[in-house]
Amino acid sequence: MNFVWGRKGSWSKPPPGSSKRTKPRNGKLCPALGFVCCMVFMYMAFGAVKLRTQEPRSSFVKRNGTHFMVDGRVFYVNGWNSYWLMDQAAEASSRSRVTEIFQTGARMGLTVCRTWAFNDGADHALQVSLGIFDERVFEALDWVIVEAQKHGIRLLLSLVNNLQLYGGKTQYVKWAREEGFGSSSTNDSFFFDPSIRSYFKIYLKTILTRKNHLTGTEYRDDPTIFAWELMNEPQCTSDASGDTLQEWIEEMAEYVKRIDKKHLLTVGLEGFYGAPSPPEKTKVNPGKSYGELGSDFLRNSKTPDIDFASAHINPDNWLMDANLTEKTDYVSKWVTSHIEDGEKELNKPVLFTEFGLSDKNKNFDHSHRATFYKSIYDTIYESALRNGAGAGTFIWHFLVGGMEKYTDDFGIIPGETPSIDRLIKEQSCRLITLQHGKDLPERSSTVC
Repeated sequence: MNFVWGRKGSWSKPPPGSSKRTKPRNGKLCPALGFVCCMVFMYMAFGAVKLRTQEPRSSFVKRNGTHFMVDGRVFYVNGWNSYWLMDQAAEASSRSRVTEIFQTGARMGLTVCRTWAFNDGADHALQVSLGIFDERVFEALDWVIVEAQKHGIRLLLSLVNNLQLYGGKTQYVKWAREEGFGSSSTNDSFFFDPSIRSYFKIYLKTILTRKNHLTGTEYRDDPTIFAWELMNEPQCTSDASGDTLQEWIEEMAEYVKRIDKKHLLTVGLEGFYGAPSPPEKTKVNPGKSYGELGSDFLRNSKTPDIDFASAHINPDNWLMDANLTEKTDYVSKWVTSHIEDGEKELNKPVLFTEFGLSDKNKNFDHSHRATFYKSIYDTIYESALRNGAGAGTFIWHFLVGGMEKYTDDFGIIPGETPSIDRLIKEQSCRLITLQHGKDLPERSSTVC
């Protein structure tokens, strides 16, 4: 693998810099002039950074029961996934893609982008080995956060992958085995091996206390970050009872909250019902095997330190032989079931942090995506109208031109399909209007 062997550091924070200011003596013109000249020099040298840190900051997103709140108003999410932001920001030649996707999201009225705040041992690795981080890639993530804030976008940052892409739990287990302390060869030892848990906590502390080199603000103090996601689609198939994964969620959620008391936290679930959910819930799964993955939407989401529930919508992988109508009907039941859980069982908001429709489906047409997406958007809007727990959705996923390497059969380049663009903007507009009424923010005037 090709690592970015830039400046590397341990997880400990660098010592903050210090500066001294000399007070001019009363009646002494020369020292006073010297002071003025010194301040002018400091402004010229550091003005850009200073001005950036003095920009007005947005408020943190909070939770009140089944609602997200910002400055006393209910906050609904119309969001998207661009998992590749840090990766593309690591090279100056591709940073413009990050700016372009934020500009596009802002024009569509989108409010939150979900992206990876991890890259374990892959190209442009943030963590190049256990507890060792590439400062250059960290500075790229710093820049992504600043760029999001500049465009009025918040970030849902995912912290590790269940899958092997970008390292994930597989890489942690491999590193542990290479270091001679891994207790098991199964990838699920990520959840139960005490040494691997300790190293994941090192990563968590490093991320949460990272001081952005552009703003001087630690991540845990930056309201640009909407929330943290513990893991993308966690599964622990070696323990279908769900106990192993639940213990990991509880331990890691408590650890995150001990360090960062300001941000919201979610698990990152696909949303399947397993043990100990009742039979009427497991029947909502797309098949029996989905209840045996070691996760359970209800149990995992009830964890006290988890602020909101999350689920995915991926019928193309779940219902391989179904047609569009069958998939749409099934997804309607899936989304409704999870929203009801948020209201009746969890008393927490529910976000659907991935949804999409494959362009590899038989006789695919872009109108199929419009039909499918509209059915999901309508369900969320109807929940919002009645003050329900359906708090928003995230399309999987947005790209810009020239990113064929990063696409899959769900990728969308905004601007290439006007009907999809209109649908997204319409959802943004009606959610913004629901939040603000006639008092629309200036930024929304081009959307609604």
